[in-house]
Amino acid sequence: MLQYNTQKKKMALPEYGRSVQSMVDHALTIADRAERQRCANTIITIMGNMFPAQEREAADFKHKLWDHLAIMSDFKLDVDYPFDVMAKERMPKFPQPVPYVQSHIRFRHYGRLVEQLIQQICDMPDGDEKMNLLAMLCNQMKKDYITWNKDTIDNAKINQDLMELSKGQLSITPELARLMDRRVAQNFRPNGPQRRNNQGAPGNRNKKKY
Repeated sequence: MLQYNTQKKKMALPEYGRSVQSMVDHALTIADRAERQRCANTIITIMGNMFPAQEREAADFKHKLWDHLAIMSDFKLDVDYPFDVMAKERMPKFPQPVPYVQSHIRFRHYGRLVEQLIQQICDMPDGDEKMNLLAMLCNQMKKDYITWNKDTIDNAKINQDLMELSKGQLSITPELARLMDRRVAQNFRPNGPQRRNNQGAPGNRNKKKY
């Protein structure tokens, strides 16, 4: 029956491929030491030919190959190594994987930072600072919504999501809506250069002077 590579033994150095690993596994089964040594030398030659010529000219290239052979045999291959190969105890240990935060995000198009910012705004005292920060947040929520949903958005939808995320503590009041519009107008930049009407501007170049 066909066996997939994922079902086979994990390779210590997969960059050499399954064929080279099978050769190393076969070398471990050879009882005759001289034959086992010849097999190891052949494997080293094959491994070396897998690298480009400029890398094979490095001074420590052969040493590295024998280190790799020892690693691929789990340091169990009993042959005469021409170099002092790496000991198993000196093998670098991989760090433990960092666990991914699995907490639930209510609206993924807003992201976790928006939810965290809403909680911080809820804890702020009433005042201009809170209102300005909330206006910036609501405008950002509108941008995030359009980015992911590719549709128009109004304050009613943002207000609905804001009230849900803040558990009814925050909402878009008429005063806040006006502040949101003012902040958008302040950041607005017209597309293209504006025509000037003063003398010497492009619109007046062909005007006759009297």
